[in-house]
Amino acid sequence: MASMFSLVPYISGVAGGTCVQKWRGSKIFVRKTQKHAVVRACSEQKEPVMSKSLSIKESEANGVAGNFPYPPPLTKPACPKGTPVVKPLVITRRPRRNRKSPILRSAFQETTISAANFVLPLFIHEGEDNVPIGAMPGCNRLGWRHGLLDEVYMARDVGVKSFVLFPKIPDALKTPTGDEAFNDNGLIPRTIRLLKDKYPDIVIYTDVALDPYSSDGHDGIVREDGVIMNDETIHQLCKQAVSQARAGADVVSPSDMMDGRVGAIRAALDADGFHDVSIMAYTAKYASSFYGPFREALDSNPRFGDKKTYQMDPANYREAIIEMEEDTSEGADILLVKPGLPFLDIISLLRENSSLPIAAYQVSGEYSMIKAAGILKMVDEEKVMMESLLCLRRAGANIILTYFARQAATVLAGEK
Repeated sequence: MASMFSLVPYISGVAGGTCVQKWRGSKIFVRKTQKHAVVRACSEQKEPVMSKSLSIKESEANGVAGNFPYPPPLTKPACPKGTPVVKPLVITRRPRRNRKSPILRSAFQETTISAANFVLPLFIHEGEDNVPIGAMPGCNRLGWRHGLLDEVYMARDVGVKSFVLFPKIPDALKTPTGDEAFNDNGLIPRTIRLLKDKYPDIVIYTDVALDPYSSDGHDGIVREDGVIMNDETIHQLCKQAVSQARAGADVVSPSDMMDGRVGAIRAALDADGFHDVSIMAYTAKYASSFYGPFREALDSNPRFGDKKTYQMDPANYREAIIEMEEDTSEGADILLVKPGLPFLDIISLLRENSSLPIAAYQVSGEYSMIKAAGILKMVDEEKVMMESLLCLRRAGANIILTYFARQAATVLAGEK
């Protein structure tokens, strides 16, 4: 007998009770019911105990004497009519065994996600009122005083405590060299000081690049012939990063893709005593078509040309290793891949080749596509949102910059 309890066919003509049969030298006690018989094999088994109100001592005494209570009847679910009768396949490994219940699936889940994994990008402007962004439903240019504080308050309420700031700079303050980027009283430094005063526990990331401040709309200084000047741009970026650190930024994030800028910014921060300010390098930032809504949000489209001489070609894979090695050797603390979902292979590549934390940016185009499909009822927005974020985590991202941060954290809080 393979197990202590098993099913045997109903024996016709026996309405109930217990009979004793011999099986391999042992007594078999069979309790008959109208549908099936429960079998227990034991060499010296006695009549099972029927009482439901025994004390612990009485139950233990019955156990010692071999009088055990009846087990619940075993039943086998019925198959649909027409199900073929087949001989079970001889399969040693059946992976579905580990998926058969919610408890098992939860226990063996390889990837988890929480609000701590999210960084919420915030668009800010000099006005008092929030301005909806047409291409990004649910997102606004936030008034840097009230709207901003309200948004951070609501995000913190569901567990999101990391934010990255992007400014919409008035055109009158934009210049070819982007000097407003390191104005200590500019929009970003003022915003950092305000947030740190109101919410000292949050982590503030900043963007280090000239495009919001440049009259040309490029990430660096543009020469007369259209060439983006590398070293001269880095000189400006170092001043921008130090200004942000002075205001209280926790992490500065050079997104410009100039060669050598991470090392130069690290040296500039250290020289001013900001040894504890981290650098999140945009290590693999691709010249992607998924950035369109973001550029509308900041009104920062290039005045001419494109950004392909400094951002990476979406066709390239191994080039990300070159950028990773350079950023790591220059002192980066976090490596970022942008965009996110179209470049899951790059996230995985950096994860496999670096021990540094990996960040992924779920960019505006990704956000807007999911939102639009959800609005049109083409997909379940919430489920697609959560699946997309989980996939970024599965690929190897420790943190995700996403406009869904507050919405996703709300879903997670509801699940808990």
